[in-house]
Amino acid sequence: MEESKSHSILIVDDEKNIISALKRLLRNENYNILSGNSGAEGLEILKNEAVQLIISDQRMPGMNGTEFLSRVMNVYPDIIRIILSGYTDIDSITEAINKGHIYKFLLKPWNDSSLVLEIRQALDQYDLIEANRKLHTTVLEQNKKLKMINEKLEKMVSDRTLALEIKNHALELSQTVLDDLFIPVIGIDPDGMVVLMNKSAQSLEIKNNTISIGCSISDILNEQLALKIIDYLNSGVQNKSECIKEKESGYIMVTPMSGRFKGSGAVISFHDYKQVEP
Repeated sequence: MEESKSHSILIVDDEKNIISALKRLLRNENYNILSGNSGAEGLEILKNEAVQLIISDQRMPGMNGTEFLSRVMNVYPDIIRIILSGYTDIDSITEAINKGHIYKFLLKPWNDSSLVLEIRQALDQYDLIEANRKLHTTVLEQNKKLKMINEKLEKMVSDRTLALEIKNHALELSQTVLDDLFIPVIGIDPDGMVVLMNKSAQSLEIKNNTISIGCSISDILNEQLALKIIDYLNSGVQNKSECIKEKESGYIMVTPMSGRFKGSGAVISFHDYKQVEP
């Protein structure tokens, strides 16, 4: 199975012998070598091939290396650009650097080992830039996802906060309605302990006993009546109020809790209850 090439290199030179020499130099390297004899031919190759590095001659007929690499930079800015020239004209070097933004300006004849090393270093830089770009793109994507998650969480928190505010308002309203009732009302758990009461119940006094949260109905009612209420709750009767008459006072209504609070106690209301001395 043929090993896949790690990078593609485009060699552009009007001298075929230079192209052949560079191909021989790089034949043992893991590169895909492409070649063209002019800048125009090089631009056509780039339309169909993904190239990471270009080695171009400076003095070519029609389009010199500086103009060619300048066009490459405008369309394919990520490609590493190297000029290989047999001339040491300072003006040409300056123009190539300024217009073509070249990576290196190397002279002919070249040193084989040095040129191979320069190409490896150039491609390492390309890989590093590409890896940083991919990392940057990944970070941007992750930040975008994180922003969406945060916005979703903020909305969930906002919705839950609103729901809690509504529930709290409903509870406050329920307590207000309960407190505004002129009838004394208490809530008891299955064992007969008082867990809720309204203002009217707070002022109710039975046999010199006042009602308070945490007390037992046996502390405020006679034992027989308290047992009757507990027995009624333990009977499993639901959604049905029981009227229990006390001879000495008024009467009470016992309403077992229903729905998801089934079996958790009852609401007791005192009707026409008179203050009775023991």
